[in-house]
Amino acid sequence: MSSAINEKEADQEIVRVTLRGTLVNLLLTVFKFTAAVLGSSAAMLADAVHSVSDLLTDFIVLIFVKMGVRPKDKNHDYGHGKFETLCTVLIGLVLLFVGLMICYNGAKLSLQAFQGEVLKRPGYIALIAAIVSMVLKEWCYRFTIRTSRKTHSPALAANAWHHRSDALSSLGTTIGIGGAILLGEKWRVLDPITSVIVSFFIIRIAYVLIKAAIAELLEESLPKDLEDEIIKIASMEENVTDVHHLMTRRIGRSIAIEMHIRVPGDLSVTSAHFHATNIEDKLKAKYGESTHVGIHIEPIEEKEKEKEKEIDIES
Repeated sequence: MSSAINEKEADQEIVRVTLRGTLVNLLLTVFKFTAAVLGSSAAMLADAVHSVSDLLTDFIVLIFVKMGVRPKDKNHDYGHGKFETLCTVLIGLVLLFVGLMICYNGAKLSLQAFQGEVLKRPGYIALIAAIVSMVLKEWCYRFTIRTSRKTHSPALAANAWHHRSDALSSLGTTIGIGGAILLGEKWRVLDPITSVIVSFFIIRIAYVLIKAAIAELLEESLPKDLEDEIIKIASMEENVTDVHHLMTRRIGRSIAIEMHIRVPGDLSVTSAHFHATNIEDKLKAKYGESTHVGIHIEPIEEKEKEKEKEIDIES
């Protein structure tokens, strides 16, 4: 995890990137619905509904990110970062609903086709819309995920994956509509079948987003490699002989770190505080100024120091 830009810059970046994605989603939504009607395509209609959900999640991100960057107050000692986590849950639920709806509609049309009903042949405009959507949504995913990593925003990362899910949806739609157009009447069932396949990708992405956000809401610790890195940074400080009782969690874009460190008992309070402050500054330089750091200092008495020396000699 690299150093983060300051919160004001991060907020501006998130808003700028989200608005760019919103404009793309708005244009694609209009184009897809038009192509679905004119091209008589169930897969494209499902894709258009997916784009509507993209628009919805863009607005969710804009609202919740603004709430999440509000400063600490007397009722929120750790700030409001969990609003972004809640935003991720909402995006996941929207995706889950969209995926289930697309699956139901595609399965219904597929069943009708297998029962002998002749489905309408999709038009070329639906195929063109699917290709355009696939390219633009992959582009949206790339610039959004890049900014989410720069700002450490879970809500923006969730929205990026929503863009990617739409790109995957459009890829499947392209294959399905293309097959339905080019392979003849019997193969028109590829159009709704494709929408069902795409729905499983969407549902899976929704599951991953919801699972990660709920883990954060339940105060799950940071990954072991990050915790090991935190211990290494603290252990490198002069006079620190041990780091233990490390507790970590994520708060939206920020993280919280609490630990106990052991220092020689003959150090003055001022010196011990100096070393604790050094560790705090290094952790904030690494993980961002909004990182919450709490350090409890424990003195090592002379007898304990002698025991440690004896252990070192024996080993």
